[in-house]
Amino acid sequence: MREDQEKLELLTLSDWATPAVKSCGRVHAILECPRRTCFQRDRDRIVHCKAFRRLGHKTQVFISPEGDHYRDRLTHTLEVAQIARTIARSLRLNEDLTEAIALGHDLGHTPFGHAGERTLNQLCAGIGGFRHNEQSLRVADHLERDGAGLNLTMEVRNGIVCHTGKQRAATPEGRIVHFADRIAYVNHDIDDAVRAGIIIPEDLPKEAVRILGETHGDRIDTMVADMVLYGEKEHEIGMHPEVYAAMMELRAYLFQAVYAARSQEEEHKVDGLLGALYDYFLQHIEQLPEFYKKHVAYDGEQRAVCDYIAGMTDRFAIQKYTELFIPKSWNIK
Repeated sequence: MREDQEKLELLTLSDWATPAVKSCGRVHAILECPRRTCFQRDRDRIVHCKAFRRLGHKTQVFISPEGDHYRDRLTHTLEVAQIARTIARSLRLNEDLTEAIALGHDLGHTPFGHAGERTLNQLCAGIGGFRHNEQSLRVADHLERDGAGLNLTMEVRNGIVCHTGKQRAATPEGRIVHFADRIAYVNHDIDDAVRAGIIIPEDLPKEAVRILGETHGDRIDTMVADMVLYGEKEHEIGMHPEVYAAMMELRAYLFQAVYAARSQEEEHKVDGLLGALYDYFLQHIEQLPEFYKKHVAYDGEQRAVCDYIAGMTDRFAIQKYTELFIPKSWNIK
């Protein structure tokens, strides 16, 4: 079955796609699955790992929102995967590879979203800082499966670490995820900010709205369609300048009107909470879970504590802080 799928890929994918048979392989060689290609297998390994499940309780933008319809890190990941798959399918690129990268791109994200990431980056300055894309690869390579890692293909690993930042992914599928991540969060963060009453649709930059569309769905459709047209013509992943500029204008608006507003209200609390946990466990290494204590010998105490805190969900971090620092009332009978 796997060989049939691999042959079908060679017949149906574009000549600039990344077929499974041309994968550079894994760090540790394993027997091929009789039913799934290597990229399908990577997708399944990611979906079934613990870090993926924890994304459902990690902040996207709004910390502990009171409402059922705000995005969390898991729903963001699923929206990125859906957008990326649509683009890959339309361009006849490898949809399985694209999906695997998209599903794994935020495995290493911190509790409390980018506020948590900034806090850990400051706390870990002495050991090279903290970046969630690098932590996502670290989770996949070293922290999942009790330290054995997921042993993903080189193409998926590269796409995960290159989904943000200046480094360009080696495959067109990885470059799709870089764009799909922005398309997803620019649009769903607008949607959530409107729902939260932080902005109203009329506040959005008018020229960007004129180019991209007035509704959430229209804007996503415009960006995806533009990427498909660009890819068909250029055999490369990108957007036409006008559409890209409009997307980046919306992104800049969000940073000013939404992210900065949330920063002023909540980030100092995140700094205090994560900073207290970080200092406490550095001073009490013996209280780390056994798995992280085993990593101290070859990663150092700071990195082991960073790994532990980065893997926490919002609610677990709050629970641990309460357990360690909030006095409990006496129950006197």
